[in-house]
Amino acid sequence: MATLRELQKQQTRQLLLDTALAKFEEKGYAATTIDDIATAAGTTRATFYLHFPSKAEVMSELVRSADGLLTEADDPPLETVVEIGSRDLIRTWLDRKFTQWEILKPYMVVAHQAASIESDVDQAIEKWFDDTISSMQNGLASAGRFDAEDRRVRCILAFGQLEYLSQRWFRTGWITPREICLETLTDSWMSLLVGGS
Repeated sequence: MATLRELQKQQTRQLLLDTALAKFEEKGYAATTIDDIATAAGTTRATFYLHFPSKAEVMSELVRSADGLLTEADDPPLETVVEIGSRDLIRTWLDRKFTQWEILKPYMVVAHQAASIESDVDQAIEKWFDDTISSMQNGLASAGRFDAEDRRVRCILAFGQLEYLSQRWFRTGWITPREICLETLTDSWMSLLVGGS
C-alpha cells in the first residue's frame, strides 16, 4: 500500500506532466521552459528536477502515456487483429484509432515538435513505432501469412499509412470524409496484411 508521501509524489509527478502538456500545447515545445512548467504547476524548478531530469524526459513520458492511451482500449490487441485478419476486425480497430485521435492530438503534435530537437523524444517515438510494427509482424507470423522477409515491410507500409493519415488529420481534420478514409485504409490493410481486398 502506498504511503501518503508516495501518493503525494505521484500526484505531483502527474501534475507536472499535465501542466507540461498544456504549456507545450499553448507555447510550443521549444518555447516552453522548465520554469514555465513549474510555475504553472504551482511548484518550483527544484521540485521539477526531483521528478524529471529534463524537459525531454517529460516529453518522453508523455509519449509513453499516449501509447498507453492507444493500447489500453485495444480488445483484442493489434497483434491478434492482424493474426485473425478479418476485415470487420481490422476496420473496427482502425475506427477506434480514428476516435482516439481527438484525445491524442495534443500529445502527438507536441511530440513531433519535440522530436525535431530532442533525440531522446525522437527515440521514444521510434521505439513506439517499432514496437507496434513488431506486434503486427508477430500477428503475421502467427497466421503464417507471407514470407518472413516480406512481413516487416508490409507492416511498415500499413502502419505508415495510419501514421501519415493521423498527422494530416491533426493538421486539417477530415478533409476527405472519415468513412471514406476508414474504408480505403481498411482495404489497404487487407491487401497488405491479409492478401485480399
